[in-house]
Amino acid sequence: MATLLYIKGSIFGDHGQSSQLAEKFIAGWKAANQNGEVVIRDLATDVPPYLDANSVGAFMTPAEQRTTEQQSIVAYSDALIAEIKAADEVVVGVPMYNFTIPAQMKSYLDFLCRAGITFKYTEAGAVGLLDNKPVHILATRGGLYKGTPADTQTPFLTTIFSFIGLSDVRFVYAEGLNLGDDSKNAALAAAGQEIAALA
Repeated sequence: MATLLYIKGSIFGDHGQSSQLAEKFIAGWKAANQNGEVVIRDLATDVPPYLDANSVGAFMTPAEQRTTEQQSIVAYSDALIAEIKAADEVVVGVPMYNFTIPAQMKSYLDFLCRAGITFKYTEAGAVGLLDNKPVHILATRGGLYKGTPADTQTPFLTTIFSFIGLSDVRFVYAEGLNLGDDSKNAALAAAGQEIAALA
């Protein structure tokens, strides 16, 4: 049975434009995978903690020496990693907030990056340890940023997913959503067509 992991990044939940595009993607995916399962990781309702010194300390402490608090931190990270490892495909709804990804998503990604678990360093550089799979990024923006220096999302998300082994990263953009109804409607329609073609 195929599994799709949906990482929901909008702070507005189902009302966010990225969430609505993701629902279109999921509908198409379900049609193509009749017995498939969709696992939802909603970063607005289940907010990941910030990566701090306690978190890093927990990851670096041998399992048999961890405190109860450290065990809890590692277990949370392990659950996120197991979730993405079990998925056959990943879809990520990513609005742009102040030229970057939502803070909750950055924290989520921080807890996926574990030395010796999801990546390792070699003489040739870092090597991702997760099995590669398609990662579909549905990026929504109020302005027009694709292909400009202000688009910090695309290189960052491509780099960090590749860092852990997920190099098959595909983007669908819906931009200009705050530039009037005509721009918004055209952008969402175009993105919807791209998503339909993916299915």
